[in-house]
Amino acid sequence: MLNIDEAGLIGKGAHRACYKHPENKSLCVKIMINGSHCSVEIKREKKYYQHLERRGVSWEMIPRYYGDVETNLGKGSLFDLVTDKDGVASKSLEYYLSSNSETEKYRDSLFKSLSLLKEYLLKNRIITMDIKPYNILCQKTESGISRSFIVDNIYSSEFIPVSTYISYFARGKMLRKWQRLEESLINIYKENKTLQQMLKISKTG
Repeated sequence: MLNIDEAGLIGKGAHRACYKHPENKSLCVKIMINGSHCSVEIKREKKYYQHLERRGVSWEMIPRYYGDVETNLGKGSLFDLVTDKDGVASKSLEYYLSSNSETEKYRDSLFKSLSLLKEYLLKNRIITMDIKPYNILCQKTESGISRSFIVDNIYSSEFIPVSTYISYFARGKMLRKWQRLEESLINIYKENKTLQQMLKISKTG
């Protein structure tokens, strides 16, 4: 059994808390915090990760899933931990967009990393639920933001999962979700002038 230290808390979502792995600095442990009502979503996520494993997808921009483990806080799921060059857990897109100065500082590399993330999802036919700025982590190096990662809600809720197996439907679904992400960012960060300019370039580019 893993003994999880509360001091190792990285962040909390609606359903799970994410902790540093106490014995392996390259991993994190996600533990359910809101009871069994979200177990269906987590089961779907695990099943979808198994599907991605069988397909042999690249894990460049989503954390890999390594199975479950018992902890002192309950059953946990093991994933890659996304860190910056200095080993500190990477901050979310939400963090970089909440400050116009941070967005401006990393403007070019942030825009490029998000463009590459979009291409990656389309190329690898990876389905997610709604994409939120707090579910995207931005990996920082000396030169800026090197990569962006989707770290949660990676699964499909379709009763008949056509998007999971047919490229045409997967691409269409992800394009719609990415468009909704951009539309939501425009509304959430209305005062972030740098972001607004980035999104205009995205639409015309």
